[in-house]
Amino acid sequence: MQWRAIVADLERNWWLYASMPLVAAVIGYVTKLVAIRMMFEPVEFVGWKPYLGWQGIVPRRAATMAAIACDTMTEHLIKPAELFARLDPERVAREIEKPMLNAIDDITREVAAHYQPGLWESLPEALRIRIIQRIQAEAPHLVEQIMQDVQSNIDRVFDLKDMVVTHLLRDKRLLNRVFQEVGQAEFRFIARSGLYLGALIGCVQAVTWALMHSALVMPVFGLLTGWFTDWLALKMVFRPQEPTRFGFGLFEWQGLFLKRRREIAGEYGALVAAEVLTPHNIIDAILRGPLSDRLFSMVQKQVQRHVDEQAGLAKPIVVLAVGSTRYQEMKRLIADKVVERMPETLKHIERYAADAMDIRNTLVAKMQELTPSQFEGLLRPAFQQDEWILIAVGAALGFLVGELQVFIMLHH
Repeated sequence: MQWRAIVADLERNWWLYASMPLVAAVIGYVTKLVAIRMMFEPVEFVGWKPYLGWQGIVPRRAATMAAIACDTMTEHLIKPAELFARLDPERVAREIEKPMLNAIDDITREVAAHYQPGLWESLPEALRIRIIQRIQAEAPHLVEQIMQDVQSNIDRVFDLKDMVVTHLLRDKRLLNRVFQEVGQAEFRFIARSGLYLGALIGCVQAVTWALMHSALVMPVFGLLTGWFTDWLALKMVFRPQEPTRFGFGLFEWQGLFLKRRREIAGEYGALVAAEVLTPHNIIDAILRGPLSDRLFSMVQKQVQRHVDEQAGLAKPIVVLAVGSTRYQEMKRLIADKVVERMPETLKHIERYAADAMDIRNTLVAKMQELTPSQFEGLLRPAFQQDEWILIAVGAALGFLVGELQVFIMLHH
């Protein structure tokens, strides 16, 4: 087009030209919001499986996401042996003393009545109390021995990775929160960058339309805006890993996620310690996890050995009274009763365990020691899984808006 014709077109359609950077900015911003939303929502599949519908990338890939998050956690941040070494067996015994004494009273009476009905009741009350008190007096030593066994064999009775993955898979909204809260500033940056980069591309779009008036300009630039702003924003979140100067040294940039390492460490440590690696969840995993049988076997051996020790000189008399086979059954029953009471009894150590293990501060301190590539692994998986889909959706939305612009231009 000749210069005069371009000027005349600008004067006649100035508002359309002025709207191009604005529309491009909106495209950039909206496509980012859509992309971020698609990462996390909906939590469950909506539509007709398997292909017609959508489920948020993070919840859809929950098993993979949880495993990746857990790998970073278990390989670099938390060592079960280190955490359990902080628990003092004597203090644990004191913390559960009251419920433990009640449990021993109940178990002793129940087992004695079961194997020698009438005999226990016929004993003088003072003697019954003395027998129970002797067992109660020795119980703290039993608890200490069991705790020492657990500490020495923690990897045999506690699977941290299974606990974390199971917990996050059970609650996909929590898995979403881990990524959303850790990357909240990065998600805001991605959305805002779409606004600014889109406006810049819109200015180039306006100039190109003025020179060419081609019907392809709008959809192509819309596609470019959606694709390029998505791609560049993701790059700027994670790259470069170290502060780097650009533009002849005029300005410096470091991947935003890596630049916020100290702040993110605090947020991540607080969230994981409060929602995932809690003493309650850890104890529950030990008692109900895939390795729980080993723990119960360990406890049963200690309890049965303790019963033999407490029987002492009276053991032959006890064996004579109930029979050797029934004596062994009695030991097993006592051990089973102890194991049965463990979930309720161990609730009383949760507050002490939280203070002693100090999981939040441990996570924060260990995160400060991560290399940039290791630190990037905390959030990067949320983007890497099906990242191309997010960029493609941004490009498609931009193309459709560009077609709408062409329609308005040509029918104005």
